[in-house]
Amino acid sequence: MRSNEIEILINWGDTDKAGIVYYPNFFKWFDIAGHQFFRSCDLAPQRLEDESSIILPMMDTQCTFKKPLYYDDVVTITTTVEELNAKTIKLGHVFTRDGIEIASGYELRGWVLQTGNHIKAVVIPDEVRSILSANTHGKMSKSIFNA
Repeated sequence: MRSNEIEILINWGDTDKAGIVYYPNFFKWFDIAGHQFFRSCDLAPQRLEDESSIILPMMDTQCTFKKPLYYDDVVTITTTVEELNAKTIKLGHVFTRDGIEIASGYELRGWVLQTGNHIKAVVIPDEVRSILSANTHGKMSKSIFNA
């Protein structure tokens, strides 16, 4: 299945009193990595919404923490399609620093049609399924540094 890689620089504000990354930031980075993944497939979430009224809401998420991250670390996040169901996409995320796994987890997103205030999960089109199923690996040409 398709995958994509980005890098994140850990900023001082990402850490807690003990000087390690505060765990909710991993979920923020899941979201960032997921959006970058879709952009790498030419399925930018804003374009999907503007052109097709399709949104990709998060439905479930989970993370397993293995090692800490610290201020000024650079972490690589590899995002891969783990499951592609009729109306959902499960993206797996693996965080590594210097080739060592730090954390891993997933986010489950729905393929949802939004019309006004009404939302409804709809079947993922075949052409999108082909794009997401392609055995392709992308890497961002530059690192993404948090603001």
